Amino acid sequence: MARLTDTITVGEFSLKNRIFMAPLTRCRAGDGDVPVPINVEYYRQRASAGLIVTEATNISQMSCAFEHAPGIYSDAQVAGWKPVADAVHANDGRIFVQLWHCGRVGSSAILGGQDPIGPSAVNDDLGALQVYGLMANGVYAQIAATPSRAMTVDEIKSTIEEYRMGAANAINAGFDGVELHAANGYLIHQFLSPTMNIRDDSYGGSVENRGRFLRDILEALSGVIPMSRVGVRISPFAAYNNTRDPDPVETYSYVCRMLDEMGVVYTHIADTNAWPAEPDMDEILAIVRPNYSGIVIGNAGMTPQQAEQRVGSGDLDAVAFGRMFISNPDLPERIAQQGPYNDLRYVGFYGGTADGYTDYPFLDE
Repeated sequence: MARLTDTITVGEFSLKNRIFMAPLTRCRAGDGDVPVPINVEYYRQRASAGLIVTEATNISQMSCAFEHAPGIYSDAQVAGWKPVADAVHANDGRIFVQLWHCGRVGSSAILGGQDPIGPSAVNDDLGALQVYGLMANGVYAQIAATPSRAMTVDEIKSTIEEYRMGAANAINAGFDGVELHAANGYLIHQFLSPTMNIRDDSYGGSVENRGRFLRDILEALSGVIPMSRVGVRISPFAAYNNTRDPDPVETYSYVCRMLDEMGVVYTHIADTNAWPAEPDMDEILAIVRPNYSGIVIGNAGMTPQQAEQRVGSGDLDAVAFGRMFISNPDLPERIAQQGPYNDLRYVGFYGGTADGYTDYPFLDE
């Protein structure tokens, strides 16, 4: 029976435990959305994770839903990420970068005056979209989403190229692999939903057509990085950003078969409804496990005890912790000895300085 503290092989890598670090948007990039030294320290502190998945990282200037989230589309951003990857490797860790495009979830206020783009111009629910910016007084706060417009086919193709370049840049920065963010109501998730995607061309309509955007991205990535270094994050039932898929079982059964067929090394399942106490993990696993034979990583709302049970039963191969890794930089050691755990402080979740970011104590402190 597997334990969280057991090693696990993921693609080309033998990882030291099954306690992974989930992608956590923290919004502390510098000018030009370039990672800065405090980001290096943040990831270095957490290198005891079996695998770190970075905060969601923009592949384009048109992607931003959280101001001061990092990017990986400019030379300066690649140079900023390199010391992060080097620091994790120097501490015997492994790190994948999460490639992110927010699609319709955005605001012209932080997109240089441009409208957000998505598969279709669905704008009946702007109040449900999560967009954040840094106020002039230094407060990081939610701002109003603005209406999106439908992408042209040429824009779809150029966005697929941006994903490919993001993966190539990740390798140049020294990352071990990439994770596609296809969850939480962002662009790939939008294409998969028949409510958000009402196109009548080859990228809309049937589940195969709605899945074409993801398939084309994976095919593009395969030219620069092996699928043994590519994971995909999905959230079939997520209410976050209001994607509203009326038949997630059909959609994600197809998606998981696609990921299996293409040899994607892991599927990262985000049970985001667990935070408001409406967990969907069993329903998600009922979709994923019959259709996908690779590594399955679970995320959201699990205590270490619940995670241990899931891994021990074989439901999950590993668990990605988010908030617990914010407050416990040495989380694997704490789980191994069953605590104690630092309390989470809500200061500094998004934006700010070291407070709530790199100042949580280690056990030996």
